[in-house]
Amino acid sequence: MTYLEDLMDALSRWVTRHRLTVGLLWLVITVVGIVLAPSVSSRLKGGNHLQSAAYTADQQIAKQYGGATSDPGVLVLDLPSGQTVRSAGVRAELAAVDAGIAKAAPTVRVVSYATTGSKTLVGTGGTSTIVLAYPPQDGDDIDTAAVDALTHAAKAAAPNVAVHGTSLKSLAAGNTTKGNSSVLGELLIGALGALLVLAWVFGSFLALLPLMMALVSVLTMQLLIYGLTYVMPSSSPISPSVQYIVALLGLGLSIDYSLLIVTRWREERAAGRTNDEAVREAMKRAGHSVWFSGLVASLGLFALIVVPNSLVRGIGISGLFIPSTATLVALTLLPVVLSKIGPKVDWPRRRSARGVSRFWTWWSHRVIRNRVAAAVVGLGILCGLAGVAATINISQPTSSALASSGTYTDGLHALEHDGFSSGTLTTVPIWVPRAADASSTVTSLDQVSTLRGAVTPRDAAWRQDGSAMVIALPQHEIGSSQGGTSLSDIRHTVPHDALVGGAGALGIDEVNSTYGAFPLLFATVAIATFLLLARGLKSILLPAKAVLLNALSVAASYGILVLVFQHGLGMQALWGTKSYGAVDSFAPVLIFGFLFGVSMDYEVFILSRVREGYDRTRSTHDGIVEGVSRTGRLVTSAALILFFALASLSTANDITVRQIAAGLAAGVLLDAVVVRMLLLPALVSLFGNANWWMPDWAARLLRLPPTDHAEPPLRERIPVPARDA
Repeated sequence: MTYLEDLMDALSRWVTRHRLTVGLLWLVITVVGIVLAPSVSSRLKGGNHLQSAAYTADQQIAKQYGGATSDPGVLVLDLPSGQTVRSAGVRAELAAVDAGIAKAAPTVRVVSYATTGSKTLVGTGGTSTIVLAYPPQDGDDIDTAAVDALTHAAKAAAPNVAVHGTSLKSLAAGNTTKGNSSVLGELLIGALGALLVLAWVFGSFLALLPLMMALVSVLTMQLLIYGLTYVMPSSSPISPSVQYIVALLGLGLSIDYSLLIVTRWREERAAGRTNDEAVREAMKRAGHSVWFSGLVASLGLFALIVVPNSLVRGIGISGLFIPSTATLVALTLLPVVLSKIGPKVDWPRRRSARGVSRFWTWWSHRVIRNRVAAAVVGLGILCGLAGVAATINISQPTSSALASSGTYTDGLHALEHDGFSSGTLTTVPIWVPRAADASSTVTSLDQVSTLRGAVTPRDAAWRQDGSAMVIALPQHEIGSSQGGTSLSDIRHTVPHDALVGGAGALGIDEVNSTYGAFPLLFATVAIATFLLLARGLKSILLPAKAVLLNALSVAASYGILVLVFQHGLGMQALWGTKSYGAVDSFAPVLIFGFLFGVSMDYEVFILSRVREGYDRTRSTHDGIVEGVSRTGRLVTSAALILFFALASLSTANDITVRQIAAGLAAGVLLDAVVVRMLLLPALVSLFGNANWWMPDWAARLLRLPPTDHAEPPLRERIPVPARDA
């Protein structure tokens, strides 16, 4: 018996001996979690902090000019036929529009032709002009409600002028499922899907036990996140998206871990053990797999802290609580419940508790017999999708990809019809420390070919403490794949002490900082995972294969992300929207952090059982058959449960959360079906005796006893049954 199995055995004895104390403690935690869970969302804050030029600029701009860092709302004003901006009375009419906006939204900052007289704001032929409107505070957006209010105010102030309103945020809203999503609603959908799978697995009221454990786990996670908001510094706020991720991923992992232990407990009961003996044996055998899986999954999430921006770090620190809490509940509360009421709820037992599945035994024999073909097919699928992932476009979606119809799309079309480019939606704010330099800065920017021009408002709202703001209008949308060189041209043109910011510039810096740290993130997770698996599996080759296959599996999930969100495959059917033309900048790195750790659960579940079979029979063939036949249905069920949880999360209106959830859901199924059930047995069979190679020097480093690598002739093979339905 290994040290970890000894520890699990001791833990199970302790918790069952003190089950009243353990049960009451978890009851108190659950009640407190129920009370505080509704307050969690109010403690979460958006925003991102990082060390970059754009972030420094935005901080300075926000300090004096509020929401000038945001993408503006744009009003397109088409004058009556025969009039231009120089016609008599037009300037006064345009000033009335400004006054109407100021009355309807007094905190909004406006840049217009009426106050600047700038030709940059005038359309083709002088028959139209635009008004740029910025929100009062940094981090606010000119969304659909704001665009509607501004458009209505402009129309009321100048009835003879045709007014169209648009903004990036309002266009994005046109490509998002309507209605409000809630954590509770999505949690219930995920739980219902999980219950159906559990009912199929157990055929008894045991199906409710993993759900009970998941409820306790999720509430505990919410409680921990609530406490974390008081500990994290203001420079590293916890994102609101964390609440979704913790709830749904926590649901899936908690059920998976409980499913593993309950299944093993049921096997031991069917083998004739008493209830207490079955609990201890399940904890000893399955408990160490849960502990090990939770450790690896926690590592994958916590490693996100190496990414140098606060949003990803906050999610990484918060995500640490997901597998760790699920593990703690499964190893303490679950054995208490099983020891007390386990046999009573295993009723009416409409499914056999036998450990060996006839189908998965047949499947393992077929894969071993055709291992070369299975390996080629599995690797072909993963490599093909990984090849698609190589075309990934990590950027802001272009305005044309956000919405194809509606009022705000009409506004975009009116903007382009009048000779303005869509880059107008991503203006670049420039903070000039000396107001006297603003005019010369505008003159210099007007000569840049990648810009439409620049403007410096002269009213008091745009001149603070001796500084001034210059607004540059790029020809292409900053932050999108079509952004071109506009931003770099601006930075090379403005005075050296001027600060160039804006949402698009910050987005570019976020991508650069995030993916600049990606090699370090991958190396940290891969090396630590390899070392942990090498010690747990007592092998060098198996953990190396696991890390490489996991990396390939993550790359394949990126391929699915590209096909769906970048190219729009199935988006209309699934979400009623069109392609974004790009993948959200945070989705790939967060998917890696979650999927690399979570998918390793299945690797540990299967290989632990394969190793157990090998240690008993000293046969690689028999170890594979035993491992797959006893875990095939378990892994498939666990993957389905996690899939349902993540699929329900993908209905969120937050585009980032939607892409993360969809990518993870696809990745979990891909990993469970292609990697664990096809490639794993095929490759382990191909490697043969090399699977268990552990040189003495490596064993000493990992503090393992030297092992006998010889494999005697095959014996005690599990027979190949006829395939059952």
